[in-house]
Amino acid sequence: MRGLGLKLRQGRFRTLWRFGYSARLLKTNHFRTAASNTSFPAVWMLLAQNSGRIPGPFVVVRKNAFSTMPETVEDKANPELYSPHPGVRGMTLLNREAFKRTVVVPALKVKKEIVNSLLKSLKQSVLQRPGLKRVVEDPEDEDSRLVILDPHKIPGFSLGESEQQVLKELSVDPEVSRYNLELTYENFKSEEILRAVLPEGQEVTSGFSRVGHIAHLNLRDHQLPYRHLIGQVIIDKNPGITCAVNKTNIIDSTYRNFEMEVLAGEKNLVTKVKENNIAYELDFSKVYWNPRLSTEHGRIVELLKPGDVLFDVFAGIGPFAIPAAKKKCRVFANDLNPESYNWLLHNCRLNKVDTKVKAFNMDGREFLRGPVREELSKELPLMKEEQKNAFHIVMNLPALAVEFLDVFRHLLVGEPCSAAALPTVHCYGFSKHEDPAKDIQERAEASLGTSLDGRCSTYLVRNVAPNKEMLCISFQVPADVLYKRPCPDEAKPASKRLCTSQGFSEEKLLS
Repeated sequence: MRGLGLKLRQGRFRTLWRFGYSARLLKTNHFRTAASNTSFPAVWMLLAQNSGRIPGPFVVVRKNAFSTMPETVEDKANPELYSPHPGVRGMTLLNREAFKRTVVVPALKVKKEIVNSLLKSLKQSVLQRPGLKRVVEDPEDEDSRLVILDPHKIPGFSLGESEQQVLKELSVDPEVSRYNLELTYENFKSEEILRAVLPEGQEVTSGFSRVGHIAHLNLRDHQLPYRHLIGQVIIDKNPGITCAVNKTNIIDSTYRNFEMEVLAGEKNLVTKVKENNIAYELDFSKVYWNPRLSTEHGRIVELLKPGDVLFDVFAGIGPFAIPAAKKKCRVFANDLNPESYNWLLHNCRLNKVDTKVKAFNMDGREFLRGPVREELSKELPLMKEEQKNAFHIVMNLPALAVEFLDVFRHLLVGEPCSAAALPTVHCYGFSKHEDPAKDIQERAEASLGTSLDGRCSTYLVRNVAPNKEMLCISFQVPADVLYKRPCPDEAKPASKRLCTSQGFSEEKLLS
């Protein structure tokens, strides 16, 4: 009876192995040396003893393989087939060697002269992972090659009918072998590495903003203990990135820069960027630059025509001003930050538009009340109805720009120019309101002292954070806001005088 029981158990093992269930049953801990990461459970040896053969001709037994690190056999049922070694969990100092592991994957033995034909016919089933060879040499036969299959496409190491038909047409043995595939740090994606390192269930951030050779990250609190490792992984996995930084405080609303920590790589923060085919240079630690605004910069510049005048109130290093000047517009560009002003001058010279851009280092209000008022006072009275040149005022300081709109109240004195010549303002702002377009319009109206219904448009620039949007509101400054008309009746008390422009009273305007 004991012999019969042994035979029955052997029969069950063979059946389960044949149907591909062995890997699911054999998720058993085994021990190996620190130098070896080859998955070869001891229970496979039991199968070999009972079945008379070792499953798969390419499995190599390593003797004296003992350590305290458990591992499991992996197949289609295990979604972590391409996960780094589990021992890296909690690592804060990057050790690339610790990510090594070996997994068992399906392979086909193929004559080398038909390898290319097979790859084309089985392209959906062949391993496609970047950095891993799909075809390797057969250690037992120099005339053959081993074609590595994707274990996720070949569940249970069993070929489907379509794959078997392809093999039959190419006269290839349909037997699927098990091949030990070694995975190293180089074979894993940054997200896979970080997911393996950070505590389970915590958010993994592998995204960043690229500013030349610098990767700019915004890490969350739970990621900070791993920040130096994260920075090095980002550098390793992204060609051209040689420095990784993390923002350590919010953007300063005065100079629009922020403190940052260098996480890994070189500490050179002077970099070169290219946006919309224009090159800029900057010190990322001292000036504001956001690569996510490239589309918005291009959108506004596209509105401009040669001969137009652009007043850039918060110009930064010139992403509006320089392309506008290249488009043969007249540009007046200002920034309060002395560093931004110096890099603006540098980039104007770099792009050979320094003679077309008048640069200023002033407070935004002073710039509007000074150079902008002076230029508008001089140019607008000369504008004719048929003249097509336009005036645009860009105010890209989303945290505060809407509050600057009150400067336009009675900025000019005299008879209003033609409606077509009134300057167009593009003002940016943040909103956490459930209706951000309505919110920014109402705030703009409050600053201007008039309604913008029917004479403004809002554009959603980007989502800055959950429930926080960046928008641009564009409008022509109403004549009754921009102009203060001389009062002919100076004898009336101030409370009674109505200096009107298009029927709008000064008392109402300033209330």
